[in-house]
Amino acid sequence: MSVDGSPYAGGMTKSTVWTVVGVIVAIVIAWVLVNIIFSVLAFVGKLVVVLVVAVIVFFVLRRIFARSSRD
Repeated sequence: MSVDGSPYAGGMTKSTVWTVVGVIVAIVIAWVLVNIIFSVLAFVGKLVVVLVVAVIVFFVLRRIFARSSRD
């Protein structure tokens, strides 16, 4: 046995393996969550841009039709 009590020198203990697995699982979950968050933010950003453009187009069309009805 080695000094730290592990059966062989330089070997990974069970807790070390679970720590590595935990870190990998945490990275995968974080990756998925960040992708979802960015997708939602991109959708909200597009929605805001569409709303702004729609309001501008609405007022432009309203002004155009208001002028043509005065003639």
